[in-house]
This record gives sequence, structure tokens and C-alpha cells, in this order.
Amino acid sequence: MTDKLSIIVPCYNEEAAIPLFYQTVQKIKPQLKQVELEYWFINDGSSDNTLNELRNLNLSDPQHVHYASFSRNFGKEAGLFCGLQQATGNLVVVMDVDLQDPPELLPQMLELIRSGNYDCVGTRRTNRKNEPPIRSFFAKLFYRLINRISDTPIIDGARDFRMMNRQMIDAILSVQEYNRFSKGIFSWVGFRTTYLEYTNIERQAGQTSWNFWSLFKYSIDGIVAFSEIPLDLAAIVGFISCLGSGIAIVWIILRALLYGDPTAGWPSLVCFILFVGGIQLFCLGIVGKYIGKIFLEVKHRPIYLIQEKK
Repeated sequence: MTDKLSIIVPCYNEEAAIPLFYQTVQKIKPQLKQVELEYWFINDGSSDNTLNELRNLNLSDPQHVHYASFSRNFGKEAGLFCGLQQATGNLVVVMDVDLQDPPELLPQMLELIRSGNYDCVGTRRTNRKNEPPIRSFFAKLFYRLINRISDTPIIDGARDFRMMNRQMIDAILSVQEYNRFSKGIFSWVGFRTTYLEYTNIERQAGQTSWNFWSLFKYSIDGIVAFSEIPLDLAAIVGFISCLGSGIAIVWIILRALLYGDPTAGWPSLVCFILFVGGIQLFCLGIVGKYIGKIFLEVKHRPIYLIQEKK
């Protein structure tokens, strides 16, 4: 029996990496026995020649290479979701075009899926070699934090690079939320999953579009999407602040009755007021973040818009 394997590849300004990626996977293809490959490249509003590269690739192999090009940049999460919707294979794999996801793992992933013991074979990096130390530090901090405050476990070092069967893909597509955090969604839907480990691989071509700030915002989105603890934290901080203020008021009244009402202490009072005001703004910021996500959800805007598809 022949399986159809759909390879989902989100692309943003990746004109240099696309031909290299295709050639590398094609070299692995003979090791994928009884498999028909289907490529779905998703152009996420690139400003370089990514779309032209995809057009040329489609012309050279129209039977297997397909692409969808967005009307603008909607983000990687939208690209992943679009690719999963377009894929027609009974098996689907998500990969980065920069070859940091080693195609050499595909035969092993296919073997594990075909064994019937797993619905998903994911991958995780065992180290972060050649990454900036500050990024590695905050990445590890993020995984520790989100696994403490969320009921949905997210494996440290887990990549989007994974092979899934059709049943799991249909389950992921049933999650229609606008604010998507795929690592969490992959875990939330469940199914039998195992992970293959590999050491970090450097990007083979082009420049990454991810910087520290974009990764930080992405991590905040993940925490908001899969944990209500920040809201609980805001409530707890507010309660403690209110309780402390009540105790301070009682103490001030008693002190005034017993010792009079001295005018000293204005600097400390101002500092206390600013501190409480800061706590209030912090809590409002947390609540505002959740309300903002609700605002985006209830608009029911499409997650992406396709301008061209082949």
C-alpha cells in the first residue's frame, strides 16, 4: 500500500533556501519506500523573490510541488494552518525550509508511524549550539514556566518538525481559534506521540526572520493561549495589595490616635503610591492581553487570505 506524504513548508523571504530544500528532500525520497510525495510551500507575504522561486519549482514538477501565496504577511502560524488545510496526504509532515529540520529523519519517522504504535512522531533539539546565550536562556525559562502554569505539557526543545497521520491532522484542523500556538495545539489534541532527538543544525541559507522581540511576543502568546494562571496571579496580587493597604490604614489610624499625626514620611508615602499604581497597571495589562485575544477571536476574521495558488 502506498502512502501519500504531504510536506508543509512555510516560507518568508526564503528565495535562497527553497531550491536547496527541495533538492535535499528529493535525495532522501528513494529511502521513503512506497510513498508519494506532495509539497505544499506557503509563501507568507514575502518581499523577496520567494514567490518566483515557488512558481519555477511548480513549473519543473507540477504534479508534486504546489504553493499558496498570501496577500500579505500573516505569520508562521497562519502558514502552518494553511498548509495543513491544503494537504491531501494520509500522512503530513511540517518542516522549516532552512534545513534546520534534518530531512534525514524522514525515513525513521515514516517507519515509526507505519508501525501503528504512534499517531505522531515529533522532534526535539538536545542543545542550542550556536544560538545567542540570551536567547537560549529565555527559551529554557519559557519552557519551565509554561509547563508549571499550564495543563498542556510542551516538550523543551520540541520543534514544529513532526509527522502526523490523517486522524491527528483532522483533530488539529478542528481547532479553529484565531490566536494559534501550534506547539500547544499539537500537544492539546493528544494522540500517541514520540520524539526523535537531534543536535542543533545551523541554517543552510538565507537569514532568519525571528529576533528576540518576536520570539518574546510569541512566547507570551503561548502562555496566554494555554494558561489562565496570569489572570489568577493578577487577582492574587490585587488581593495582597488590598490587604496590605487595609493593614496600613489601620496602623496609620492607631498611630495618629496614640502618637499624634506627624507630617514626616511623605517620600515613603509617594513611593508606596507609585508601587501600588504599578501593580494595578501590571494587573490591568494582564487582563488587557486576554481581552485583546478575545477581541480578535470574536471578530471571526479569516486566519489568512490566499492571493495565488497552484
